[in-house]
Amino acid sequence: MDVNVGLLLAKRAALSPQLEALVEVESGRRFSYAALDARCNRTAQALRAAGVQPGDRVALLLLNGVEFVESFFAIAKLGAVVVPLNWRLVADELAFMLKDSGARTLVFGSEQRAVVTDLHGRGASGTDVRTWVHVGPAAEAPLFAQSYDAVQAAASEAPPPIGARDDEPLYVMYTSGTTGLPKGVVHTHASATWSVITVNATSEVRYRDRYLVALPLFHVGALNPLTSNVQRGITNVVMRAFDPERTWQTIEAERLTSLLAVPAMLNFMLQAKARERCRRDDLRWIMSGAAPVPTTLIQAYADLGIEIHQVYGLTECCGPACLISPEDALRKVGSTGKAFFHTEVRVVDDDDRDVAPGAPGEVIVRGRHVMQGYWNRPDATRDALRGGWLRTGDLAVMDEEGFVFIQDRKKDLIITGGENVTPAEVENVLLAHPDVLDVAVIGQPSAKWGESPAAIVVRGDAKLDEAAVLEWCRDRIARYKQPRRVEFVDEIPRNPSGKILKRVLRERFPGPAPE
Repeated sequence: MDVNVGLLLAKRAALSPQLEALVEVESGRRFSYAALDARCNRTAQALRAAGVQPGDRVALLLLNGVEFVESFFAIAKLGAVVVPLNWRLVADELAFMLKDSGARTLVFGSEQRAVVTDLHGRGASGTDVRTWVHVGPAAEAPLFAQSYDAVQAAASEAPPPIGARDDEPLYVMYTSGTTGLPKGVVHTHASATWSVITVNATSEVRYRDRYLVALPLFHVGALNPLTSNVQRGITNVVMRAFDPERTWQTIEAERLTSLLAVPAMLNFMLQAKARERCRRDDLRWIMSGAAPVPTTLIQAYADLGIEIHQVYGLTECCGPACLISPEDALRKVGSTGKAFFHTEVRVVDDDDRDVAPGAPGEVIVRGRHVMQGYWNRPDATRDALRGGWLRTGDLAVMDEEGFVFIQDRKKDLIITGGENVTPAEVENVLLAHPDVLDVAVIGQPSAKWGESPAAIVVRGDAKLDEAAVLEWCRDRIARYKQPRRVEFVDEIPRNPSGKILKRVLRERFPGPAPE
């Protein structure tokens, strides 16, 4: 059977028309699957009337909400290509992605009016966008933009002609660009559908579950669960932007059964006052990924009676790579589990040979949900996809039972005196300190050792100083792994998926390290 991701919504609406599909936390708006699919068809017909054809790129610059969701499925039905944009970026960064993708239509929210006005003012030299669609109150719309509500309300609810199937592109999602310019990851209707299939075949989800979408939908860590939930018949409770206090309140009010939160979000939730007063009787588990989850954080949630299921995945594989099962979440604490159901994962050396159990190596992934390639980057595609396997650039060990323990990004490895130091190991030790709220470990140049670790710390007690941090490490980690310097900051910079921006920290704290 031909696959089109937009038809997942249509099928669920046919099977479960009255099932609640989407709840907007902040606005309180609620939509059944029948209502959501009808709105999706109207949006598709409006975009089609505006000239959007199969293969055209349509960019979305929107906060989480029903307009993002219905636009995504509408564009999929039309056979156009979604370009989800990070609304935290500045105009120059967005201009690069719009120009690189060749998007000619941009759907944007009121919150982005200033940056979009800047982009529009650049003319053809800035973007190829010719159709600008504004989501929000009409009074806030720029003069050059159409009103989303107006064009949607005027359109028909009839299903549009299906314009793409199988291996035709569904979306171009730009990576965070921690090194060099961002690359557009191309996923097809087939790769996205296989991602849904493998997620729902592996994770502990049930029909009528209620799932919190708190990560931004321009990220695969939110867009993949949303799509999987539609296929499975789960209610998406969508938060416009993450707030730790409101998260606990929503867990109680909406009787949430599960959610995905990156480690930094979990940390903020632990500190929220609402945690102590809000009930969580229906919450079965929280999935966490994007960075190695500290064992101290897993144990802290275990003490609350909440299982943390560590997941490992990438934009390039449409999300899934490894997941820990409910049975093993505590027995193998710190592991990201085994490969998803329709996924193969290996840990290899530089010659692509499997390493021995317990030995570090690079993670490689194979499955029908792996990307088609990078948009207009044939060389980068060849480097990433070799012999049918995706090179992740991530370091891990695999134990005798096949459980994977992610250690760090290969490019962030610190080599000091010939010894390898994975920042995540040092970060895990530091996070166990009661006065350390957040931490990142980077390498700084050392005339003596080549590189030495440096700790960038967010402290919970203003009295915490460098000496106390170094003393904490002294008997808890090998000497060559211990930080040589401690810097204190108000916040650790992260990308939207929660990954620490080590490049930014290396630029801010270039060293050299003290000898």
